[in-house]
Amino acid sequence: MDLAAAVYSLAVELPREERYGLTSQLQRAAVSIPSNIAEGNARDSTRDYARFISIASGSVAELQTQLLLVHKLSLLSPAAVDPVMDTAERVSKMLHKLHRSLKQRLETGSLVPGPQSRS
Repeated sequence: MDLAAAVYSLAVELPREERYGLTSQLQRAAVSIPSNIAEGNARDSTRDYARFISIASGSVAELQTQLLLVHKLSLLSPAAVDPVMDTAERVSKMLHKLHRSLKQRLETGSLVPGPQSRS
C-alpha cells in the first residue's frame, strides 16, 4: 500500500495534460498491486493465490515501465522518481519470492492456510 500511496503523491506532480495518460495509468497499475495481493490472499487455494501474486508482479512491471517513461520524458526529476522506483523494485522482489514459495508448496502438496485460519 505504501507503493500505491507514493505513486499517487508522485502522479499529482505530473503535468496536467498527462491526467488521462500517464497519471491515470500510473495510478491504475499502483492500485492493482495491493488489490491483487489482497484478492489472492482471500482465495481458498494456493493455486489461486499464486495466480493473483503473478498478476500483482505484472502490475509492478507495468508501473516500473511507466516510471521509466516519466523519467525518459523528463516529466519529473530523478529525485522525485527514483525513490518510487526503488520501492517498486523492493516490492517486485518480495512478490517474486512469495510466488516462488507458493509454487514450491504447490509442487510438494503442502497447503497455505486460508485467511480464516490466520489470526
